[in-house]
Amino acid sequence: MSMGKILVADDDKNICELLRLYLEKEGYTVAIANDGEEALSQFASETPDIVLLDIMMPRLDGWQVCREIRKKSNCPIIMITAKGETFDKVLGLELGADDYVVKPFDAKEIVARIKAVLRRTGKAAPSLDSKEVSYDKLVVNMTKYELKVDGKVVDTPPKELELLYHLASNPNRVYTRDQLLDEVWGFEYYGDSRTVDVHVKRLREKLEGVSEQWSLKTVWGVGYKFEVKE
Repeated sequence: MSMGKILVADDDKNICELLRLYLEKEGYTVAIANDGEEALSQFASETPDIVLLDIMMPRLDGWQVCREIRKKSNCPIIMITAKGETFDKVLGLELGADDYVVKPFDAKEIVARIKAVLRRTGKAAPSLDSKEVSYDKLVVNMTKYELKVDGKVVDTPPKELELLYHLASNPNRVYTRDQLLDEVWGFEYYGDSRTVDVHVKRLREKLEGVSEQWSLKTVWGVGYKFEVKE
């Protein structure tokens, strides 16, 4: 039985073959693409469960491919790059990547990251249970990846939804930015956590003044919480 289908997009054919051998040994089905356009074409035809996406590729780079995939799918994406700058990590988070691996990497590490991301995104073990939290005039449904505010569906990027779901599932619990990065994004992240602030700001714009029974609160000097009035 296949553990799932993985699309590996990297212009280094040796890396692709190495990953293919290792991942197939672990029980995954693997599709390969060596440039950005081929990656999008393979994504459309193969409908993978997860994408390993190199940043520096010909024709379309990894950022562009990630952006295009996110327009139509919540499929988990792990970015692969030879660069380790904080800027790249922030950009990856902003575009909706689920994790980030820096070359050179160990194949065992990649497999561990894949399993962790599939577990976190609920792709590892499909469940019929609806993952939903609801409050006055607010419904966050992670089975459909849908946000309803005052009865209307509001278009919301996947990471904003995951962040709101995580906070709203644990009402009145205060989270630091680093905890949210670790638990929602799953990045091994160092230093810059402003991406959490950006996502909270965007959520606030959608939720401002909707209900007096709950709110997205900043806890100064600590982080954030989804505050519910008792």
